[in-house]
Amino acid sequence: MGPDSNMQGAEPVAPLRHQRFGEAASRSSSVVSRWRQRRRSRTDEAGDRAVTAWTLVDTRTQNLRLTNWLYRSPETRFLWLIVRVWLGYQWVNAGYQKIWGSERALFWFGGGAGVKGFASAGVAGSAAGAGSGASYGWWAAFLHNFVVPNAFWIAKLISIGEILVGVALILGLFTGATAFVGLLLNLTYMFTGSAGVNPMFMILEILLILAWRNAGAIGLDKIILRERWTPYRAGRLVARITSRRRPVVAPVG
Repeated sequence: MGPDSNMQGAEPVAPLRHQRFGEAASRSSSVVSRWRQRRRSRTDEAGDRAVTAWTLVDTRTQNLRLTNWLYRSPETRFLWLIVRVWLGYQWVNAGYQKIWGSERALFWFGGGAGVKGFASAGVAGSAAGAGSGASYGWWAAFLHNFVVPNAFWIAKLISIGEILVGVALILGLFTGATAFVGLLLNLTYMFTGSAGVNPMFMILEILLILAWRNAGAIGLDKIILRERWTPYRAGRLVARITSRRRPVVAPVG
């Protein structure tokens, strides 16, 4: 009874061990498979990021990455600050020269002689057809019929306007609108027949208009314009236009 009973009691031990070993092996294989799947998914995501990093278009906003960096990136706010301050100084200096500087006798104290001479030269160049002066007949007519007779107050308006544009740009006050006013002044000078620094000023002003949200972030725009960058109580239409966002497009896997 002793040996037979021990053998009979030991028979079920072997299948139990095999069962436990099979369960452990299945658990380990499942853990390994899950680990491989996670590693494969991370590799795929890293590959997708590497591919999208070299594309010109941002898949989330459908905008060019360069424009997103210029117009939305916080790092470029200091770049726009430099552009604003330099351009604003140029405008302030131009207005200062017309009121207190070397050009005061032609603009502020000269009865608008500088404006009258500038407009008359544009009209004469347009009539002569020598390639100088006003290039369009309708603009030459505007200069002759309106600007020349009203040169007195137009000279003062231009002098004050240039200073105000420069101060607003330096302070970052309504940056987009201020750059648009400066752009109109440069267009007026170019239409009359003067190039000079106007093309360069116009390029910078167009960029400031496009980047008005980011360009005025380091300035009074951050205080005066609220979180959605809309003027206070400006209306629902302005709020809808400025706060409108593009739908997020999921990248094609």
